[in-house]
Amino acid sequence: MSKELEHAFVTELENNQNIVHKVCTLYTNDKDAHNDLFQEITIQLWKAYPKFRGDSKFSTWMYRVALNTAITLYRKSKRKVSTQSYESVIFKIKADEYDETEELQLKLMYKAVKQLGDIDKALVFLYLEDKDYAEISETLGISEVNARVKMNRIKKKLKTILNP
Repeated sequence: MSKELEHAFVTELENNQNIVHKVCTLYTNDKDAHNDLFQEITIQLWKAYPKFRGDSKFSTWMYRVALNTAITLYRKSKRKVSTQSYESVIFKIKADEYDETEELQLKLMYKAVKQLGDIDKALVFLYLEDKDYAEISETLGISEVNARVKMNRIKKKLKTILNP
């Protein structure tokens, strides 16, 4: 891979790494698992980057890869996220500290969202990121109508979880 392509990837990843941190927070329960999943998602993004054609925004593509990686690993283990090493590439990415103790409401929301199924979690995540239903449907590979219906059902379910 060329240095230009590597530089472009690192720049995009640095600018959008909060996406990956948020996905990691949804699918892990502790800092070590969060860091392991972050590493695995970064590896998968790097492997897939040469095939990124730019048909969608980088962030949309990144959501899709991150969510697919998290869901795949979550389904495989259900307990602990395993990682693989990718020794041929060394990234020099400035890692922003992601403060998991921001606000009580955010923690409660994450706790409630973690009780949802894999696809529902991803849908809520994208919705909270202010993605429109067209982008949500493209990212998750479902129809726009299906995304809207699912979101309405999820909202009702979250209200029940948060206000028993």
